[in-house]
Amino acid sequence: MQTTDIRKGLRLLIDSVPFQVIEHQFVKPGKGQAFTRARVRNLTNGNVIERTWKSGESVEIADVESRSMTYSWEESDTYVFMETNTGDQIHVEKARLGDEKRFLTEGLDCNLTLFNGNAIGVELPSTVVMQIAASEPGIKGDTASGATKPATLSSGAVVNVPLFIKEGEWVRIDTTNGQYLERVNK
Repeated sequence: MQTTDIRKGLRLLIDSVPFQVIEHQFVKPGKGQAFTRARVRNLTNGNVIERTWKSGESVEIADVESRSMTYSWEESDTYVFMETNTGDQIHVEKARLGDEKRFLTEGLDCNLTLFNGNAIGVELPSTVVMQIAASEPGIKGDTASGATKPATLSSGAVVNVPLFIKEGEWVRIDTTNGQYLERVNK
């Protein structure tokens, strides 16, 4: 592929490592050769770098696959995800999930990014519905606008919820920032 075909979201192979284009800019100076400058994210560790290619150079497309899979169980130092249609299982190292593992529950559908058959990333849905496992009761009369209290979810994660939320209730949580969104009737 030519450097002029680089677009946002494209997955490239740079030094045998998969990267995803975050931003790109085609520059044609008045003097000299045109070039493409891009900010790319390393799909294996999340680091962002800037890369420049001269016009006419070619880039290699990364053979990266995205698969929708369901979280099944935890096994020693890995999480096991299963494809519901075929029964294929993929083991993902716990370190790959980082802080997002606190919202992982059995049966949760996630998008796995695979490179050469190995999982290099797990993307959780933008929101999850979880049960409150433990929460202090709200103090009567403490009704200041926007008052919150810490609550422990069924997965062990602690989030701030409004004072009216009780133990055993179901809530919707934003997985990107870990904030309470709403109470859910189940």
